[in-house]
Amino acid sequence: MPDQEPLGSLSVRTLLVMSLPALMIGVLSALVLWGLERIAEVLQTGLWETAPDALGIPQDSPWLIVAVLTLTGAAVGLVVRFVPGHGGQDSATTELDSPPPPIRAVPSVALAAVLGLAGGVSLGPENPIIAINCAIAVALCARFVRAVPTNVAVLLASAATIGALFGTPVAAALVLTGTVAAVRGGGSLWDKLFLPVAAAAAGAITMRMLGSPALAFDVPAYTGPNAIDLLSGFAIAAVSAGLGIAAAWALPRVHRLFHSLRNPILFTTLGGLVLGLLGVIGGPLTLFKGLEETGELIAHPEDYSAGQLALFAGIKLIALVVAASAGFRGGRIFPAVFIGVAVGLCAHALFPSVPLGLAIACGGMGIVLLATRDGWIALFLGVALTGDIGLLPILCVIVLPTWLLVTRAPLLEVRAPGSPGAAADS
Repeated sequence: MPDQEPLGSLSVRTLLVMSLPALMIGVLSALVLWGLERIAEVLQTGLWETAPDALGIPQDSPWLIVAVLTLTGAAVGLVVRFVPGHGGQDSATTELDSPPPPIRAVPSVALAAVLGLAGGVSLGPENPIIAINCAIAVALCARFVRAVPTNVAVLLASAATIGALFGTPVAAALVLTGTVAAVRGGGSLWDKLFLPVAAAAAGAITMRMLGSPALAFDVPAYTGPNAIDLLSGFAIAAVSAGLGIAAAWALPRVHRLFHSLRNPILFTTLGGLVLGLLGVIGGPLTLFKGLEETGELIAHPEDYSAGQLALFAGIKLIALVVAASAGFRGGRIFPAVFIGVAVGLCAHALFPSVPLGLAIACGGMGIVLLATRDGWIALFLGVALTGDIGLLPILCVIVLPTWLLVTRAPLLEVRAPGSPGAAADS
């Protein structure tokens, strides 16, 4: 990120004055997210329900799954190839805090993201929507609120979008703690978090007012801790993180394979075809970004055998790698959560003595810790998935050895040639 020194030296008066643009960025970021998700939902309904019904095609038809995803790949490829802005930066090479694209690229980023979300691609909205909101915030502040520096506008839009995505400003505060702690200048940590939390709170509240559900599912309360839970919880987190490590190892290699075709129309169409075939094998639950599908797994765990849950995790893992490698625009956190939850439920199905909430939380925490390299967001998602704060003490213990497992593992992203760590991906 650009130098963020101005955030560390703001006075109390300046914080109060800048609260208004922070709140406005929060509301605007949530509205953009909500609008793009609604557009994607309408298009999804047309592709997967209205059109098949009109043609007399069953909605779970293998031919439909393959056709829709292949056509989605071709459509995204056309956007990346021909639309000004070219869909923004390849999502496989970006993180949540990557620099935003120029404002002229925003329509193409939005179009590519909506097509992927509607078409069933196994990526979430987080990377492109953060890029879009940061670009908009930077452009608006440069035009109308010049007192807000570019780097602060980026930080506020990122925080606002994270708050809107997860339905709470806590997620943004945790994700950005490391970023703002590194800012030079005076003031306490919460002086530096003041404006990002304000923006995140505005984003989260706006999304809740618009009817978006919170990220929490109904799971029996955890009644531990028990000594055996430490061992079983770490085992689940380790398996989940291990799957993430496998994906991180494969991602740059599969990315090079697809991009060796050079033409984005070719490699995204091929990627869509592969995703369609994976969807036929794994079924509809392994399609899309994974949030609603995660809720379906948690709501009805008894409907799936251990073998089915293992299949869901494996297919979704491959689909995540393919989707991220083949030029689709999207984030990796939401599908990773689905994989982790499937791992946890599989462990619970094999060993019913493992508490359900603990299995879900540790499964989600392991792979998210690998994907984000952030213990705070991994802990947050582990608790948020179950809605059980009683799990927090034991998760704080389990996250420590899990961190040692992932800290030297490859990142779940593709580094540009010449960047640190790029040689390790070769």
